[in-house]
Amino acid sequence: MEATLFTFPSSKPPLPPSSAALSLKSHFSNPFLSTTQHRKFSPKTPPTLPKIKAAISRTKKEETVEKVKQELEGCHLIAGIGYKGLTVQQFQELRTQLPETSKLLVAKNTLVLKAIEGTKWEALKPCMKGMNAWLFVHSEEIPAALKPYRTFQKEKKLEDNDFTGAVFEGKFYGPEEFKALENLPTRAEVYAQLLGALKGPASAVVGTIQAPARDLIMVLQAYCKKLEEEGAGQ
Repeated sequence: MEATLFTFPSSKPPLPPSSAALSLKSHFSNPFLSTTQHRKFSPKTPPTLPKIKAAISRTKKEETVEKVKQELEGCHLIAGIGYKGLTVQQFQELRTQLPETSKLLVAKNTLVLKAIEGTKWEALKPCMKGMNAWLFVHSEEIPAALKPYRTFQKEKKLEDNDFTGAVFEGKFYGPEEFKALENLPTRAEVYAQLLGALKGPASAVVGTIQAPARDLIMVLQAYCKKLEEEGAGQ
């Protein structure tokens, strides 16, 4: 009895020889023999380092605060100047016109406020608006320290770049009060007034003694300095 072989039709039609070969190549392709172009990978861009940038920024701020604190030592007056619109060249020119006892520093209001916190210079708070350059005066000759900027302001026609305020002897002076600072008598003038009063009638002496305390202090300091110089010369 012969056995009969039954074949069942496949659900999918057989692939043509070319397709079968292509399928085998796609599964077992040799990467070293393949002619297809491999994708090129560009080097990864280095990641940003926000922590390092923040640390550098914080260090610069701390340095600025420390610099302001150093300028406060031996300072007699601090004045704010609105510097919006001023060029770097103008700043350099202005610095050359200031006396050696004055220092012009550009710093953010927040940093200056941090430096003067807890000191007598806190009265400067009304100036903490806009963009300010800060004039530190390390001399009792206040008019001589303010005059260079007034001259510079007129020459360059910088009417909008006025003083924003100042602190002198713990008191705040607004822009409209700067004439009082600019017209303060010099030490030599006060000393001459006192000598003139001593040579005149007693009423003149009383009037001089009743002058502002600052004037009297300046006179006494000048007299003490004179005595020291005379003592050193002997």
